[in-house]
Amino acid sequence: MDVYIVLRIISSMAVVGLVGFYLHLYSTVWLKSERVRRKLRLQGIKGPAPTFLYGNLPEMQKIQQLQELKTPNLQADFIAHDYTSTLFPYFEHWRKQYGLVYTYSTGMRQHLYVNNPELVKEMNQCMSLDLGKPTYVSKRLAPMLGNGIVRSNGIVWSQQRKIVAPEFFSDKVKGMVSLMLESGQTLLRKWEDLIEAQGSVTAEIQVDEDLRDFSADVISRTCFGSSYVKGKEIFKKLRILQEVISQQNFLFSNLGGLKKQNEKGLEREIETLIWEAVKERESSCDQKDLLQKILEGAINDQTLGNGSSKQFIVDNCKNIYFAGHESTAVAASWCLMLLALHPEWQARIRTELAQACPDGLPDSNTLPQLKTMAMVIQEVMRLYPPAAFVSREALEDTQVGNMTFPKGVCLWTLIPTLHRDTETWGPDANEFKPERFTDGVSKACKFPHVYIPFGLGPRTCLGKNLAMVELKVVLSLVISKFSFTLSPKYKHSPAYKLIVVPGNGVHILIQKIC
Repeated sequence: MDVYIVLRIISSMAVVGLVGFYLHLYSTVWLKSERVRRKLRLQGIKGPAPTFLYGNLPEMQKIQQLQELKTPNLQADFIAHDYTSTLFPYFEHWRKQYGLVYTYSTGMRQHLYVNNPELVKEMNQCMSLDLGKPTYVSKRLAPMLGNGIVRSNGIVWSQQRKIVAPEFFSDKVKGMVSLMLESGQTLLRKWEDLIEAQGSVTAEIQVDEDLRDFSADVISRTCFGSSYVKGKEIFKKLRILQEVISQQNFLFSNLGGLKKQNEKGLEREIETLIWEAVKERESSCDQKDLLQKILEGAINDQTLGNGSSKQFIVDNCKNIYFAGHESTAVAASWCLMLLALHPEWQARIRTELAQACPDGLPDSNTLPQLKTMAMVIQEVMRLYPPAAFVSREALEDTQVGNMTFPKGVCLWTLIPTLHRDTETWGPDANEFKPERFTDGVSKACKFPHVYIPFGLGPRTCLGKNLAMVELKVVLSLVISKFSFTLSPKYKHSPAYKLIVVPGNGVHILIQKIC
């Protein structure tokens, strides 16, 4: 009898504890989310009704599953270049129901979808440090990016920007062109050897990894003063870590940022390799490149102790290694895909190069003259911006235009949707037409402020100057030496792996120009 009573008491306590837990969730978490939703509703913002604990996650999963059941017509999708309804079908589904601004939730976390051109403009002009990177996303990316400039917020981000940003100004990037040309020669020689090895004038190449090697070599040479050989292991491990993290749909899940054992191991290995490179630099090099600037910035920052100074250096090196080469390499792959599909634009660029660069090689003075090249790159970045989103979190209640974003709300602007809106770009918005940029971005569309391949506002990508010059260099070298078309092996399947990549790679048939 005594045992029975004890069991009854334990059972009752468990029930009371469980009820208390749910009451706690309801009063502290659910009601808090509901208050945020009410503030948004009072501003005229609607959205799908959330469920308790899970928010709109069940609906998002259902919409995604329904989309995956469909068998897309690859050729039709290929011509339209429209992948948003495939990769992010819930956003497109809700946009048709609720318009260009709506709210939804993942678990107890409230989000705001923002694709209204006027509100995007206001966000672009907002200088407040209270509008930062979403903390839960940053936490999940910490193994790869640390607390460097890409994912930090507030004063920490501001301090890092002061150190890093000047190294990517136009005058500094112009001085990097000769090093980019050196990196490009390695790429050309490899492709020439492949043509010879395949025993004909034409070779089939999957360009993605070669372009990553090129871009990684550029970053190593221009920013860290070393050849690609030294940085190879760092890039390799960052790629593996990217694959591990991107396998989880952490952007829209309700899961915390738990690190798996393999992530921790990769993180430690990457940090060790970077720190070894830093120590080599301290003992043997006095170059005034980006790594040296980061070292000096960490040394001169009185707020950093020894441990913090080391982490500051390692984190920002990780940011530059990853963000500085991966996005540019993917953009170059998309460029070659579209140019292979439209050989008439290869011919136009080749003619322009012959006129601007009589000796066949561009330099820092001739690159700005390549207007046709710039138009093609801008159009590629419109259709296939590597970054799919601009993401922000209101770290405090933040006023943007005539709207107030409550503290804790995460904002998502879907870039490819903005770039394909027929109201902004016209009825041919889904077509590859570089001529729309003949008179620059300001004349290319109705609302030029929604062209944001490098993000928007104060946190616009620092490396955009470097990326544009690097793309011009590699395309100049490739187009001046080769003509190319798409291989029958190419399957158009954009995939989201932290950035939008060619899911099955870019296969081209390449021929050397005599």
